[in-house]
Amino acid sequence: MPLLQSLQIVRVRLWISFLILLSLFTASGSAGVRRTPALDAGYASALAAADHLLQDWQSGDAENGMALLTSHAKETAGTKAVDKFFSNSSPVAYEIGHGKLLKRDRYEFPVVLLSHTSKSSRLRQQFSSVIVVNSGSDDWAVDKLP
Repeated sequence: MPLLQSLQIVRVRLWISFLILLSLFTASGSAGVRRTPALDAGYASALAAADHLLQDWQSGDAENGMALLTSHAKETAGTKAVDKFFSNSSPVAYEIGHGKLLKRDRYEFPVVLLSHTSKSSRLRQQFSSVIVVNSGSDDWAVDKLP
């Protein structure tokens, strides 16, 4: 086999090896990357509405909190449950997780409500979710209490 042919074969094998290694590195590098879906314009407004509701819960401001609720949320929860939600005597903090679009103009946000237990200084975690809907003209309201 002439020397020129053997150099070409070596060169081709090197290129093939390089391409295989390159494909392995790019495949393994992107495997752990999570892509978050693009957010529409209403996401921030819906998140703000959920945050305002939980600020009102934390401060015990039932009047402003009730103003954020849809009539459906008030009817579904009932007057006693809504009053009890805002009259929590020991709210400490809350967490709001990344929301998901349920359907157009309707988001669900996972939440964790932290409050003191009545018997000790330990914190109680209540895992739930808040559903927020666009009630028209970019006015967002809470359709489900945690």
